[in-house]
Amino acid sequence: MTHIILSVTNDLATDQRVHRVATSLTNRGAKVTLVGRLLKNSLLLNRDYKTYRMRLLFTKGAFFYAEYNVRLFFYLLFAKVNILVSNDLDTLAANYLASVIRRKKLVYDTHEYFCGVPELQSRKIVQAIWRKIEGSILPKLTNVITVNGSIANLYEQEYGIKLRVVRNVPIRFNRTDWPSRRDLGLPDDKKIVLLQGSGININRGAEEAVLAARYLKNTVVLIVGGGDVLNRLKMLVLEYNLGENVIFIPKMPYAELMSHTRLADIGLSLDKDTNINYRFSLPNKVFDYIQAQIPVLCSNLVEVANVVNTWQVGRVAESHNPQYLASVIEEMLYNELQMNIWKQNLAKAAEVLCWEKEELELMKIYDKLL
Repeated sequence: MTHIILSVTNDLATDQRVHRVATSLTNRGAKVTLVGRLLKNSLLLNRDYKTYRMRLLFTKGAFFYAEYNVRLFFYLLFAKVNILVSNDLDTLAANYLASVIRRKKLVYDTHEYFCGVPELQSRKIVQAIWRKIEGSILPKLTNVITVNGSIANLYEQEYGIKLRVVRNVPIRFNRTDWPSRRDLGLPDDKKIVLLQGSGININRGAEEAVLAARYLKNTVVLIVGGGDVLNRLKMLVLEYNLGENVIFIPKMPYAELMSHTRLADIGLSLDKDTNINYRFSLPNKVFDYIQAQIPVLCSNLVEVANVVNTWQVGRVAESHNPQYLASVIEEMLYNELQMNIWKQNLAKAAEVLCWEKEELELMKIYDKLL
């Protein structure tokens, strides 16, 4: 049996991409272990494959990344394994060194243009260190995956390597006993506009979504998930007396999240073009909205707008102005003819933009390695 170890720096609970990959590989007969870290507020896991979460002394910054990679390296050095899978640049050093020493196959799955993330834009020394790590390893790799064509092109231009694209699309719904709005404590007499995600951070349009609630009638903005801007959002709710217009729900297991998603009327994806990573992002939530068959209102970013326009499943916003967003949301909510067209298109898109189709691309890589 082929033993595969996938590693990430998160706590595994809400990372649906690595979960889907691990499940697909398990279904192909591999023995899979998913490695991450354990946090104080980490959700419980119940997976069909082995998981290992390390409890670390540090939770952020240089000491965290150093500790994690050292711990991961020694774990990989002695574990029974045939294929190592590094997810994102912050796990690559340990995986690469272990693969070289043990002469094991290595797959690198980069979920974003890592050195372009906003957290590094003002930290040039830290960014330079990550670029040094990336530049010294990436050109040597032969099995590299990323999440969309734009990011693949960036890496190909920079390092002259060929990347495979495997998008962050969800598994098709097969559940019939969905809870109602009342079951979940959501208002059943108002429209619901949803913003979800584990990274509700600065410059993702969350502030504007909250402020748009000031101009919406009989509508609530539902924010599900976590991120570094949540406290700011809650302050805006207090400042503008929006307690009845905005609902916050903490991050939750994926099945519960999708129970909420399918009950919304519109899904928001409002990342701003403030850095190269956001410019070419293709968030998971866009495909979750499509699977839930709710129309999407997105910002005018290359990859997201391409999906929405190609499949005709919503609107592309030309501005982040809250009053403008509110006007577009109301147009979408109350144009019954257009809503019906979007629903028909969403049903078609959901059949194609799903993991059952996308994993075929994934297995083109792994079938050669298993």
